[in-house]
Amino acid sequence: MAVRLRLKRTGRTNRAAYRIVAADAHAPRGGRVIENLGFYEPCQPDDKPQVEIDVERAKYWLSVGAEATETVASILKKHGVDARTK
Repeated sequence: MAVRLRLKRTGRTNRAAYRIVAADAHAPRGGRVIENLGFYEPCQPDDKPQVEIDVERAKYWLSVGAEATETVASILKKHGVDARTK
């Protein structure tokens, strides 16, 4: 099974929120996930965190061969995790 770290869209119309998840690469965007790793809320006010991620679990998934999408890779890079594909 090919695992990909990607965003799962949640939230309401015109106010998107995303969960950072490990999911099967062939599953649909809003489909079943293997594990929730955190969230990303771009519309969040400044006094609340926009991103929260379990860095250790993200490192684990990358170490066992999961690929991160471009957006998730940039979020992980801001948290000190190198998610480049080999």
